[in-house]
Amino acid sequence: MMKLLPTLTFIAAIGSGVVGGVFFAFSNFVMAALARLPVPSGIAAMNSINDTVITPTFMTALFGTGLICLVLIAAVFFGWSQSGSYWLLAGAVIYFVGNPLVTMVFNVPLNDALAAVDPESASGAAVWANHLSQWVMWNHVRTVTAIVSMACFILALI
Repeated sequence: MMKLLPTLTFIAAIGSGVVGGVFFAFSNFVMAALARLPVPSGIAAMNSINDTVITPTFMTALFGTGLICLVLIAAVFFGWSQSGSYWLLAGAVIYFVGNPLVTMVFNVPLNDALAAVDPESASGAAVWANHLSQWVMWNHVRTVTAIVSMACFILALI
């Protein structure tokens, strides 16, 4: 298992970088662009994104990297004296908590609430306003944690 650590760390660095890049785009311009649309159009666009993001490629990047992080966390405890173990543990924990966990606990329920409203209604507008503040805030968390994790994985490798 210890022989696989550098390869798994490299894959985790790439995965967290890819995921961080996707979330960075949403935090920096995608959500701002959707917020400029009329409420029903913004809701429809976000719901469409939420439907189309569920692809094998993105799910593998997001959750596959999370799975690798769990393996890395376990491996660290069996080889704690390895060079870079602290960086490896930090990167794995930060990624797992900040990405798969935040996604499932915060972003997905907000997406589900958005999908359940009538975009033309007053409640739809209220849910959209909440989505734009809360979802984006949690997306910032995902962005930062993915990028910090990538840096930790790189430091673990060097």
